[in-house]
Amino acid sequence: MNPLPEDSPPLIGEDDRDSAVQRLQEAYTEGLVSHEELDERLDQVLTAKAHSELVSALASLPEEHPGTTSTIAAAGGRIQRRGAWRVPRILKVESAYGRVRLDLSRAIIEHPVVDIELQLGTGGAKITVPRDAVVDVEGLHTEWKDLRYKTPRRTGPGGPKIRISGAMGFGRLEIRHARR
Repeated sequence: MNPLPEDSPPLIGEDDRDSAVQRLQEAYTEGLVSHEELDERLDQVLTAKAHSELVSALASLPEEHPGTTSTIAAAGGRIQRRGAWRVPRILKVESAYGRVRLDLSRAIIEHPVVDIELQLGTGGAKITVPRDAVVDVEGLHTEWKDLRYKTPRRTGPGGPKIRISGAMGFGRLEIRHARR
């Protein structure tokens, strides 16, 4: 196998492609592009090999909705979300001295990929994800205690991808899949 030339553009990840498809579908739903234009741009996104091709397919679209990123912050105390709450595309959770409890098992998840960025000082975090979710913790840095996460034997198809990144100081992150 030949190595890639040094000046070759980086390959497109599936998450980038999925994000671009979703942006185009939203633009169509909002009436910003015609059906014909949607078809052309989707074809461009699905056959793109370089990141610049994705960018040109999304050119002239407005920026993503401002509501796609939310920040929950507290200096101390508890941060808790549970029940039927709407999960944004990007959720930033910042806490200096508190515990964090996020239960996504009954949450409304409208995005195929959800990024949760943790910036926690002391205090642990517990995240319950849907039963069929795929969890990615590659971007998480823990200082003091290791992560507790047991990958399920099997997950159902079509579940959301939950990417957890950021930094944990002196607390432990525990991730579990919902039982139902």
